[in-house]
Amino acid sequence: QVQLVESGGGLVQTGGSLRLSCKPSGTPFRINLMGWYRQSPGKERELVATLTSGGTTNYADSVRGRFTISRDNANNTWYLQMNSLKPEDTAVYYCNADLQRRAYLRATNYWGQGTQVTVSS
Repeated sequence: QVQLVESGGGLVQTGGSLRLSCKPSGTPFRINLMGWYRQSPGKERELVATLTSGGTTNYADSVRGRFTISRDNANNTWYLQMNSLKPEDTAVYYCNADLQRRAYLRATNYWGQGTQVTVSS
C-alpha cells in the first residue's frame, strides 16, 4: 500500500510564505497526476493546484499567481510553494496523486494525511 507523506505546514503571518512537500512511500512505477487540495472548517474540499506527468499545471483562481506546484522527479516529490499568503488561505492542505504502484496495476488515487496551514492577520 502507498502512503503520501506531507510536510511543511505551519503558522505564518499575512504576506508570508510556506512550502508544502509530498512524497509517496516506496517507489511507485509512475505518478500520472499530482495535486494539492484544501479544506476549511464548514467548507468542502477544493482543488488548489494540479500537475500532470507531462508538466501541465492547473490552479484555482484564488491562488493563481501566488502559489506554484512543482516536482522533483529524482526524489519522487512534489511541492506547493505558497507566497503572499492571506488569512483566507487558512485550511488543512492535502496532497493527492493518481499513481501506479507497479506497471501491471491500474492507476489508483491516493490522499495524504493533511497538514494545517494557518495565516494570521
